Amino acid sequence: MKFHGIVPALVTPFNAAQEVDEPALAALIESLVSSDVHGLFVLGTNGEFFALSDAEKVRIAKLTVELAAGRVPVIAGTGAFATRDVIELNKKMSDVGVQALSVITPFFNAVSQSELINHYQAIGDASDLPIMLYNIPAKTGMSIGIGAVAALSQHPQIKGIKDSAGNFDALVQMMRYRSDDFAVFAGTDSLIYWNLLAGGDGAVAATANAVPHVVMEIWNQFQAGNHEAARAAQESLRPLRDAFALGTMPSVLKKATDLLNVPVGPCRAPVAALDEQTVHKLEGLLAAYQR
Repeated sequence: MKFHGIVPALVTPFNAAQEVDEPALAALIESLVSSDVHGLFVLGTNGEFFALSDAEKVRIAKLTVELAAGRVPVIAGTGAFATRDVIELNKKMSDVGVQALSVITPFFNAVSQSELINHYQAIGDASDLPIMLYNIPAKTGMSIGIGAVAALSQHPQIKGIKDSAGNFDALVQMMRYRSDDFAVFAGTDSLIYWNLLAGGDGAVAATANAVPHVVMEIWNQFQAGNHEAARAAQESLRPLRDAFALGTMPSVLKKATDLLNVPVGPCRAPVAALDEQTVHKLEGLLAAYQR
C-alpha cells in the first residue's frame, strides 16, 4: 500500500467497565469510512495503546480489518521499547491482516540516534508489511532526527513518517527525503494544510474521530486547488484542538466524539472522565461544529 490522504487515528471505545466496546468500534469505523477517509489508524497515542495488553491490541486490529472489509487499508500501531517486542507484535498484526504498521520511537529511556536507526532497520528487516515511523517527542522523550529520517527513508520496508512533533521547520526538512516510496505525514492536526502545502502526503488525524467532515474538507479543498477554503477548514479545527487542554489525553477527544459523532465511552483509568463543568465548557467550544 501507499501512505496517502487523511487517515483518522482512532480512539479505542470502551464500555462502562473499561473493556473494549466492539459495537462502538464498529459504529466509529462506519462513520469514518462513510466520510471517505483514506485509511484507519488504530492503536496510536489517542487509541490508548499504552493502556492495552498485546492480546487486546491484536483483537482490536483484527476487528478493524474485519469491519473495514477491504474498503480502506488499516494501519496498526505496534511500538514498544524493545526491538524484539515490536518484531513479535508485528508478526501477529500481519497474521490478522493489517495492511501496514506504525512504529513509535522507544519511550521512557531515550536512545541515541544510531541506536534508533538500528532499532528501525531491524524491525524493517523482519517485516513483510510497510512501516510508518512515528515521531512524537512530547510523549516519548526523544525525537527522530533528520539524519535518521534520511537513513531510514532508504530502507525498502520503511515507507513513511508520521511526525507529531508540531515543528513545521522540521517537517519541511523531512520533505527532502519524501519520494514516491517514502511519505511524509502530519501527525499534528494544526499542520494538515501546511503539510500538504509543503509537499506532504496527508495526515494521521485524531480530530477526525469527532469531525471527520471538517478534516476531509481540508483535503478535498486542497486537492481541488481551493486554498482559501482548505485553509479555512484548517482554521476551523482550532476550537477542538484548543479544547484538548481541558483534560488528560484522550478524555477531551473522546467526549467530543461522543457529542459530535458517535459514542465511544470513557478512557481507561487512571484517566478520568471530564467533570460536569468541564463538559459544559467543552460543549460551548464545540457549538461551531454542530450540523
